[in-house]
Amino acid sequence: KLLLAGDYNGLTHLGFQNGPAPVLPEPGWRMDAAYFVNPIMQLQEYFSGKRSQFAVRLNPEGTDFQLSLLDGVARIPYGVAVSYGDIARVLKSPKAVRAVGAANRRNPLPIFIPCHRVIGSNGKLTGFNGGLERKTLLLALERGEYKQSAVEESAIGAVESA
Repeated sequence: KLLLAGDYNGLTHLGFQNGPAPVLPEPGWRMDAAYFVNPIMQLQEYFSGKRSQFAVRLNPEGTDFQLSLLDGVARIPYGVAVSYGDIARVLKSPKAVRAVGAANRRNPLPIFIPCHRVIGSNGKLTGFNGGLERKTLLLALERGEYKQSAVEESAIGAVESA
């Protein structure tokens, strides 16, 4: 299950409910799946292999560095994997590989901001808040090696209180 959260400014969270670090609704959030019809439809298209880019308004929170990193990660093309070092160099902070990794782990909008496309410099998969099994499946999906006819993940939505 996926938890989507946001407000009128855009989506703020996508959380894997049964992953290693589930995102749970915060006090004051209210359930309203109707608010998320478009993002849910786009996720279904992505998981079925029919969508490679999202057209959803995002509103992640974070420090200037985290938001800069998320902007860079959002630009990684579909089906391409880059290393944490590659991202650090693009951010003009080549020695900040660990900071890049830490900020990437705090991505509040995985899949929409495709942190699963960031791997270790040795080509190995590293942490993902949805778990390495899901990271492997997302990368395989984008390489065309995995297709599913029905969405395995179900999405529920919660609207943040204003």
